[in-house]
Amino acid sequence: MYEQLLQTIGNLGTPRILVAGDFMLDVYVYGDAARISPEAPVPILRVTQTESRCGGSGSVAADLAALGATPVCVGIVGQDANGAVLKERLTALGADISGIYEVADRPTTTKQRLIGLAQHRHKQQLMRIDQECTEPLPEAVYDKLLRTYSAALEHVDLVCLQDYDKGMLADAVCQEMIRRARAAGRKILVDPVLSRDYSKYAGATLLTPNRYETSMAVGFELGDMEAAARAARRLREMLQLDAVVVTLDREGLYLCTDRLGQPIPAKPRTVYDVTGAGDEVLAMLAAALAAESDYLTAAHLANLAGGIEVEKFGAATVTVAEMIHEIAGQFGAQNTKLRTLDELLEELDRRRSRGQTIVFTNGCFDVIHRGHVEYLRFCKTQGDVVVVGLNSDSSARTLKGPQRPIYNQQDRATVLAGLETVDLITIFDDPSVLGLVQKVRPDVIVKGGDWGNKQGVVGWDFVESYGGRVVLAPLVQGRSSTATIEKMKALQTNTKEG
Repeated sequence: MYEQLLQTIGNLGTPRILVAGDFMLDVYVYGDAARISPEAPVPILRVTQTESRCGGSGSVAADLAALGATPVCVGIVGQDANGAVLKERLTALGADISGIYEVADRPTTTKQRLIGLAQHRHKQQLMRIDQECTEPLPEAVYDKLLRTYSAALEHVDLVCLQDYDKGMLADAVCQEMIRRARAAGRKILVDPVLSRDYSKYAGATLLTPNRYETSMAVGFELGDMEAAARAARRLREMLQLDAVVVTLDREGLYLCTDRLGQPIPAKPRTVYDVTGAGDEVLAMLAAALAAESDYLTAAHLANLAGGIEVEKFGAATVTVAEMIHEIAGQFGAQNTKLRTLDELLEELDRRRSRGQTIVFTNGCFDVIHRGHVEYLRFCKTQGDVVVVGLNSDSSARTLKGPQRPIYNQQDRATVLAGLETVDLITIFDDPSVLGLVQKVRPDVIVKGGDWGNKQGVVGWDFVESYGGRVVLAPLVQGRSSTATIEKMKALQTNTKEG
């Protein structure tokens, strides 16, 4: 499976994939929410940043673009500022938006999320404000969209329909799109809306409902994998589909085709935000199938992509590089905590894209003792990812003298890697850690309380220049590597004398 997954993700190419459905604008308003209003029991959000992303079918387009595909978009926006922003965002992705039409007297579907910082570091959604119209479109608009859709079919490799029930994919229109795609010899993948009646998706190639949507459509709960298998088979037979992929959140997904029914488990993850996970699954399936992947390989890739996405904040994209890293970690050579500097910086980029806080500390960590364990436990309380800069043998000798370190750098790194509180380790040669700090750009630097004050910490001014923090950790009295080594020497001397 490892080789098959790597080969497929490495050969996705640059397919043109038609994305039709409900295009939206996601707006994120970030701010500090440290006070409660005196006017009402609600938090006050002091806005610090506003960000716009492609949502709905636009999120699928963004996901496809991140995987190297060219999205060909068919849908509508309103004649308003949000519609203009959404079209700009799609264009910046490299999407073909000639099939996006402006409709008068109808707002661009917009979801505005107010985001506060929880515990001063974790993003937490406080409220969502929706602006939308879900009424059917005028018949003239449907006719225009279908003409554009038919013309685009000749120049694409595959079709995705993303249905959010905002008026675009009316029953008759959805059925006609499926019929025309089939007639053109194109696979058509559908992410359905929550509904008891899925007849409008009949004849599609593949359907990707989640657990709740599937339960609603088949009329029974999906309490276990056996129920999921039964539901997937029923949907496939009832709607005459080639395949069904039921997404089962933390349990992974279930794939059903005419030849196999197979659960694909997900590895345990720290779920940050499930927004956009279904979009990512649809996009990954589409990209893989456009590259002529089999359903099982495509489903495995979609499961991995969805897992990566939920570790990020908001509707976020997943790149080919992230997929390769994930495949290597799960199916190939296992990840280690010890990284080269280049590997470390690449990993930190991934962690930051998930909204994680980077904590950095450094030292020789020679002869690990209780003080080290408590110190690293404190580091973990300051953020999400603890990075240890480990002095190499040569730099440790420069700092500690010719008799140190007691253990070589690989041994010291291995012991550190065995601690749950340490996430990543990199070895550096320079006696000064400043160069490493400047490359890592941590959110937090932690050093021991024996430094006296933060101004004595190497790199403190650099880290604070971009809003980072320096924190001094309490020390466990009487515990140090030097003291431990001296005690061992004393015991050895006493043994000889005895």
